Amino acid sequence: MCRSVLLPVALWTAVATTQQTTPCVSLFAGLISLPCLRYKWKKHGESDLEQSLQADREFGGRGFSAGEIDLIKQITSDFASLSITELANTLCELLEWKRPNGKLKFLECRAFLEQLQANGVVTLPALQETAPRRPRSIAISAGSDPKPPLQGCVTDYMPLSLQLVPAGAACLSSLWNEFIERYHYLGYRVPFGASLRYLVQSERCPDQYLACLLFSSPAWTMAPRDSWIGWNHEIRKRNLQYVVCNSRFLILPWVTVRDLASKILSLAASRLPEDWECVYGYRPLLLETLVDPSRFRGTCYRAANWIHIGKTQGRGRMDRHHALHGRGVKDIYVFPLCRNCRKRLLQAASPNIVDLAGPQERV
Repeated sequence: MCRSVLLPVALWTAVATTQQTTPCVSLFAGLISLPCLRYKWKKHGESDLEQSLQADREFGGRGFSAGEIDLIKQITSDFASLSITELANTLCELLEWKRPNGKLKFLECRAFLEQLQANGVVTLPALQETAPRRPRSIAISAGSDPKPPLQGCVTDYMPLSLQLVPAGAACLSSLWNEFIERYHYLGYRVPFGASLRYLVQSERCPDQYLACLLFSSPAWTMAPRDSWIGWNHEIRKRNLQYVVCNSRFLILPWVTVRDLASKILSLAASRLPEDWECVYGYRPLLLETLVDPSRFRGTCYRAANWIHIGKTQGRGRMDRHHALHGRGVKDIYVFPLCRNCRKRLLQAASPNIVDLAGPQERV
């Protein structure tokens, strides 16, 4: 079944009049046949050498040729009546910007469009107020209120279980968000790119949660990590998606259980690869995390056999102009998920894009 591209009715009509094919024919054929796009797609089909000479932009590990930037500029100009989300979905289809499971990288594409607008390359439509805007802050409910203290040793609470929090599970998702917003020093932020969330429980006290975890997309580049792996720029672009970041880890403040954190990390490292493959279509090879040394010593990561490989430069994901250089330096830890992890990261092919029926939710 062909994926629908969100384009206005006028464009659908133009496609219908230029293509004498079945309804399931790809919309790409119709777009190419339109006079307004024919020249741009001719440029897009230039030789690899010509494209490599013109490629001057990169975002999220993907390079964009001059022809592709021209296409983005023309689509955003010619179809300015579309919403930003519709433009992002459309461009993902045209540029085949997808995850290995076949789903569009529309969040990354939207962020790229916003960056292009900030640089004066494109002009995006104003946000459409089609519905009341949701508050940016997380609403706090009694469900995340402090619970009776839990103390002792981790053996007192075995076995532990990790409960995957699917995006569609409204109650669990809201509770996870509340815990992070209320008790994690960084608060809640919408994760960038692919992500999985977990709540941790003990069969000894099934009515309480002990901890929260978030695994999400890795940093685009970190010199100590990239040096430890040994890859160059091209290999990193191809295989960075095999790295997953433990971007949030919270032991709830009323839980003071010795050795609990390292045990949870070990369970998560064992569980995550299978869950990630079920949802995204491939197995990661390496975990990474950043630890703020002004707050934590990284003891639980070391106890769980994570490897300390250096420090960040104190910038951020979006600090491309080094404005924050030296601020907020973090310790970098990694955990290989397989044997010969570094060798496989260097040699692995980019995950194949496959169409899955949908995320397989596990509890």
